[in-house]
Amino acid sequence: MKKLLIIVFVILSFASCKKETPDTLKNLTIFYVNDVHGQIDNFAKVKYIIDQERQKTNVIVSCAGDIFSGNPVVDIYSPKGYPMIDIMNTIDFDIMAVGNHEFDYGESIFKDRNEQADFPWISANINTENSVIPELPAYKTISAGNIKVTFLGLIETNGKQDDVIPSTHPLKIQNLSFQKAENIVSQYANLKETENSDLYIALTHLGIYSNKDRFSDFDLAKQFPYFDIIIGGHTNNLLDTLINNIPVLQAGCYLNYLGKTELEIKDKKITSMHSELIDLNGFQTSSAALNTVIQNYDNSMSFLDDVIGYSYLNHGRYQIGCFYTDAFHDYMNVDVAFQNSGGVRAGLDEGNITKREIYAISPFNNGTLIYSMTVAEIKNFLIGSDQGMYYSGIQIEQVGSNIEITDTLGNIIPDNTSLTIGINDYIPAVFDTYFPSSGIVQNLTAAETLIACLETINGDVNYPDCNCYFRYQ
Repeated sequence: MKKLLIIVFVILSFASCKKETPDTLKNLTIFYVNDVHGQIDNFAKVKYIIDQERQKTNVIVSCAGDIFSGNPVVDIYSPKGYPMIDIMNTIDFDIMAVGNHEFDYGESIFKDRNEQADFPWISANINTENSVIPELPAYKTISAGNIKVTFLGLIETNGKQDDVIPSTHPLKIQNLSFQKAENIVSQYANLKETENSDLYIALTHLGIYSNKDRFSDFDLAKQFPYFDIIIGGHTNNLLDTLINNIPVLQAGCYLNYLGKTELEIKDKKITSMHSELIDLNGFQTSSAALNTVIQNYDNSMSFLDDVIGYSYLNHGRYQIGCFYTDAFHDYMNVDVAFQNSGGVRAGLDEGNITKREIYAISPFNNGTLIYSMTVAEIKNFLIGSDQGMYYSGIQIEQVGSNIEITDTLGNIIPDNTSLTIGINDYIPAVFDTYFPSSGIVQNLTAAETLIACLETINGDVNYPDCNCYFRYQ
């Protein structure tokens, strides 16, 4: 009996000592990308880099949103977006925050791609109750070896004046509701403790630019200092900075860079941290197997390399705005054409123009409409939208607080004159208070309209000195 008591005492003493021993040093590498926008070519390099790191230490691979819209190989593949999910599954991504462009294909396709992903899509400020999309987790705790990391997802909600939606086509998210990130973050103040995690990371799609209407990663760090790290997206920055003593990271866009953060953790605190941005365009080694998969996706869309016109110089986005609106003006046979500056996503190199390049310029699959509006209504739209617009068919000038609209010969057009307006359907959906209740729906998308104009009206693109951009000041 005495021997039994001694043995029990020794066991309890050892257990007690073990409990009081501080955590041993833990090592973790976190990789991160954001705003990939369908650019898949560098993913074979990403896989090679990550596979090498997994042989040495614990690894978590994360994405801060916007994996779609920007590459027709992904965006018009059937089914839409699938190549991106297939590739990210192959790399073994662990987690992704939902970005605004995840909704560009609509709710049903979002649901399908989400279900096909082997990694969770998280967001704390999206309500899917009335949508076909199942409930999205607000957060997720990922284990890597003996390390637990809790990620909280957040999305921006700056998509429409006087509304709380992300920056996507409003008609693509009609059954969803959103909350401002700053209104819900405090609900998750104690997640690190409740999840018993080593680290608590905000995986966001908020961006870093803020004002009275925009809440950013910097605001998050200042107002809600719960997080060990903030990994963000949306504003396409190369970022490694400290805000309120919290590291805030971004890896640019279009998979030009892979973010890598090496951590030492002890007693649930970061004791050492080294971050770098790996320039993937300068990196030479890749996974041969995944490279073959990517090439097969590219080859399956060979029609994208059909030549449909010629560019006489390297055109930047402002010059493309001129081409874009001239094409709408000419092909839709309207008095005026408008295009939102944010909807022009690429320039155009000198030389042959391919369909691939046009889909890169206009990746969003927006429809097209024709409206009839008076000059006075057009002025109200330009003043009230607070957005930069490219235009064709007229000249626009701000004189003091007023807008002067003239024809191409410089003659002032009276306010009561009605003009036909060619436009993509995103603009009146976002700025619906300035447009008539309905327009005449056209058969072609915005990208298809540009292609049709090049193929049937004028295949030459030459805008050396064009300036057709207006924003009311």
